[in-house]
Amino acid sequence: MITNKRSIKVFSGNANPKLAADICKSIGTTLGENSVTGFADGEVSCSIYESVRGSDVFIVQSTCKPVNDNLMELLVMIDACRRASAGRITAVIPYFGYARQDRKSRSRDPISAKLVANLLVAAGVHRVLTMDLHAAQIQGFFDIPADNLLSYPIFADYYAKKFGSALHNMVVVSPGVGPTARARKFAEKLESGLAIVDRRQDGPSAEETLNIIGDVKDKDCILFADIVDTGETLVTAAKALTEKGGAKKVYACATHGVLAGQAIDLLEKSNIVQLALLDTIPAHPEAKRARLHYLTVAPIFGEAIERSFQEISITKFVF
Repeated sequence: MITNKRSIKVFSGNANPKLAADICKSIGTTLGENSVTGFADGEVSCSIYESVRGSDVFIVQSTCKPVNDNLMELLVMIDACRRASAGRITAVIPYFGYARQDRKSRSRDPISAKLVANLLVAAGVHRVLTMDLHAAQIQGFFDIPADNLLSYPIFADYYAKKFGSALHNMVVVSPGVGPTARARKFAEKLESGLAIVDRRQDGPSAEETLNIIGDVKDKDCILFADIVDTGETLVTAAKALTEKGGAKKVYACATHGVLAGQAIDLLEKSNIVQLALLDTIPAHPEAKRARLHYLTVAPIFGEAIERSFQEISITKFVF
């Protein structure tokens, strides 16, 4: 009699092994044994040290800096598992690099997010699990199921514990017109007000102007973004809220802390009281200097992985 049942295997690349280990801990399993190294010429080498035949394999790998190295690691790991006869392979990509290249802004521009989706499918992945894609339409770039987990419930829980009933007098602020829908969902979850920082430039040589849409006067605000890259947009919006809008204090939160260039210096000098980030990207070594506070996504990814393995709906995480 055949009694073999499908097993779950979780592996990690080099992008964020701590998060992968925390995810395993949350679902009561251990991280699979593997190594991802490089040859002298920079080529990626991958070794899987345990059988994955017929297993439900989850590969945890954010495609953060160094983006191309981490992306190639993920592709090579998928290929290794596919050739080892894994039953199903899910790419768990907490931070999906190239997501901001989701459309053609100018003639002859690439749509790199679609290219990355094609590469993952060609490598042999069966499903993608990610969080807060910069553009929702990227889900449609995949010819396989792609689940986009939402971060705002994590922040809502954090601020509910931090501020309690005072939340009802606070205002959630979108740092631009584009992310307004995302900020509105967050505000509804907190039962708080909503405002928008409208950045406008009438011509290529014209000076940029910022207007505050909504009432923030004498109120504490929470700026909500999906990505903090250089930090300039967030810092400029925070300054406008206090100087133009008359806000008392400005807090901020964002899903992915890319923190490139002079971001840490900008945040340190800004009027943002605290910036809460998720660990979809490893914590910055100078987090304390820039008043950064990290929250973990391990429990939500752990439950999504467990539900996927058990063939249970994960709708509660994606809408």
